[in-house]
Amino acid sequence: MSVTLDIRLKRANKVYHEAESVAGVIVLVCKEAMQHHGISLSMEGLVNLQLSSKSVGVFEAFYNSVKPIQLISCNIEVAKAGKIPGGKTEIPFEIPLQTKGNKVLYETYHGVFVNIQYTLRCDMKRSLLAKDLSRNCEFIVHCQPQKAKVVPTPVNFSITPDTLQNIRERNTLPKFLIRGHLDATNCVISQPLTGEVVVENSDVPIKSIELQLVRVETCGCAEGYARDATEIQNIQIAEGDVCHGLPIPIYMVFPRLFTCPTLETTNFKVEFEVNVVIVLHDDHLITENFPLKLCRV
Repeated sequence: MSVTLDIRLKRANKVYHEAESVAGVIVLVCKEAMQHHGISLSMEGLVNLQLSSKSVGVFEAFYNSVKPIQLISCNIEVAKAGKIPGGKTEIPFEIPLQTKGNKVLYETYHGVFVNIQYTLRCDMKRSLLAKDLSRNCEFIVHCQPQKAKVVPTPVNFSITPDTLQNIRERNTLPKFLIRGHLDATNCVISQPLTGEVVVENSDVPIKSIELQLVRVETCGCAEGYARDATEIQNIQIAEGDVCHGLPIPIYMVFPRLFTCPTLETTNFKVEFEVNVVIVLHDDHLITENFPLKLCRV
C-alpha cells in the first residue's frame, strides 16, 4: 500500500529566529486506511566541522574538537499508535525554537569545512512487514539583528607594481596603475557590496577584471587550528582591455546560505574576504584582498 509523508512549514521562506515557533503540518496521503505504531517529530540543530585533507593527522587534539556540536534537540509525539483514514490527512504541529542550556543559535550556513544546519524529521513507525517512513525538512535560522547602526568604512586602493607582494622578479613587471574603492568593508549581509575600480594606465592589455568572494573557515582548539580559504563565487565585472580612466562599478550580492554574519566561537570561525582580481593578457593575475565583516541589521 503506497503512502506518502511530507512536512510543510507555514512560512514559505522557511526563515525563523530564536524564541519563535516553527509551525506547520505533517501531510499523509494514502489510498486506504492504514495502521501505524506512532508518529513522532524531532527538531535538530547541528554544527558539523570537518578537517581539510591537509590538516588531518597534524593535531591529535583536533579529533575531539571536530565532533558535531548540538545546538538544539527536541522530540515530540505527534500521534499515538492507531489508524489513519484513507485520503489526505493533515496533522498540525508547533515546536518552539529554543536552545539546549546556554548554547547560542548560530545562523544557518553551508560551507566546506563548517556546516550549520537545522532540520525537522518526521518518523512514522509501522508494523514489521511494512517499512517505517521518515521525512526530513531543512529550515533556516537567522540570528537576531544587531541594534547598533553599521557605519560604513570606505576603503580606497591603488595597485601598482610597487604595491605587489609575493613577486620573484619585480623588474620584469609591466607598468600599470589601477585605483578604486569599496564603499564599505563592514557590510550588511542583505545589501550588496559596492564600489568602483578604474584602470588609469597599463602597458599590457587587460583580459578581464573579476570579483571573488572567499570564505575563510577556521576549525580547531587551543593546541592549534586549521584555516582554509575557499571560493564562494566569482563575478566578472569587466571583459577585455577596458577603457583607461573609466570607472567600472563593483556590485556583488551576498548569496543566501553560503554566507552568514561573521562568526567567532571557541571551536570555529567563519570569516569572509573579497578579492579584486585583474587578469592580464599573458594570464598574470594581480589580486588585491579585502577582509569583510558581515552583519545583519
